[in-house]
Amino acid sequence: MNVYIAVAILAYLLGSIPTGYVVARAKGVDIRTVGSGNIGATNVFRILGKPAGIFVLLVDALKGWVAVRIVALRLADALLPPDSLGGSREIAASVAALFAVLGHNYTCWLRFKGGKGIATSAGVLAALVPWALLIILAVWILLFLLTRYVSLGSIMAAAALPFATWFTTQRMLLTVVTSILTILAIYKHKANIRRLLDGTENRVQFKKEKAAS
Repeated sequence: MNVYIAVAILAYLLGSIPTGYVVARAKGVDIRTVGSGNIGATNVFRILGKPAGIFVLLVDALKGWVAVRIVALRLADALLPPDSLGGSREIAASVAALFAVLGHNYTCWLRFKGGKGIATSAGVLAALVPWALLIILAVWILLFLLTRYVSLGSIMAAAALPFATWFTTQRMLLTVVTSILTILAIYKHKANIRRLLDGTENRVQFKKEKAAS
């Protein structure tokens, strides 16, 4: 089997593990039927609380990091000729990045309906373009603190990703790959974009409102 096909399959299967769904099911909840209906960390955080949300966030990010740093690069090192490893490792890592996120977004275990890929993308980027990740993380934090919209921060951070990638790497392949990740992220947020435009998107509340006396 071609090494890149093997990387794609393994990365997809790793990314497709529906962490949020499994964690919620363990607590007797079908996360797809409550809140936003999304299986990602944000919905788990809202429905099941901080510990569960943080756990899902970390595991979903770890899926992306492992797909790139361990699955792709180890296979490339083991199966590709040593004199081709420079560019081939980058290609293998890029393939793993894309398919890990596709696995999360369209998991085969839930009839190809998954999350929005933000946490898994963060894990992928930590392995693939860590400096670009830091830049877009700063964008996300700034917008989240200013607006208290998780979705707006995610959308704008995704939009900044290809520019941050080119600025930090000057690598065309990586810029193309992160551009595809940007398109995937924004597409998966289409419902959030509609709610933002309508003014009905939920904000994160930092403090609980006082009950009326």
